[in-house]
Amino acid sequence: MKVLIFSGFLGSGKTSALLPLARYIVESSTSDKENKVMILENEVGEVGIDDAFLRSGGFKVDNLFSGCACCTVSGELVTAASRLQREYDPDWLILETTGVAYPKKIQENLEHALKMPARIGVLVDASRWKRLLMPMHDLLSGQIIGSDAVLVNKIDLVDEETLNKVDSDIRGFEPNAVISHISALAPVDPAVWKTVLGE
Repeated sequence: MKVLIFSGFLGSGKTSALLPLARYIVESSTSDKENKVMILENEVGEVGIDDAFLRSGGFKVDNLFSGCACCTVSGELVTAASRLQREYDPDWLILETTGVAYPKKIQENLEHALKMPARIGVLVDASRWKRLLMPMHDLLSGQIIGSDAVLVNKIDLVDEETLNKVDSDIRGFEPNAVISHISALAPVDPAVWKTVLGE
């Protein structure tokens, strides 16, 4: 089972990007497994909104409630990942984190407890980047550090100068991450999903 930790600050568009990513995995798969992709959602609160949206796309979704996957429920995360692997044996397990999670810590938890390596994909909102960077600097940098791929979303809402600044800041946090630009207004190039999945 391959694992992708899919993270990003609140409102960056994670769930909207997750549907086409999951569809890409299913449609490009050559596996004969019944379950090509499972989505493990880390919700904060009692009612899962995003999982209903994802289920409407035909994907199996499991929930982790009550906190951030990198801290308060790390034990639950490991248990859930292990159970999904055992019960469903999917090709891919995608963990969609809360908007305040630190994906590198989640990656370390999975590696330490289950010897389960994971890739990290992070979504950032280009339109709010400048406004959020100073008050949320530690969180935004903490989400990007250690990431394999960063998707800069909502590029239709910013000019080229702003986009270049976002890219520059991201490279300052994680020079090894592959940066791609996407917009909810346009289909995502399959090449972008390949960079997220490491294909």
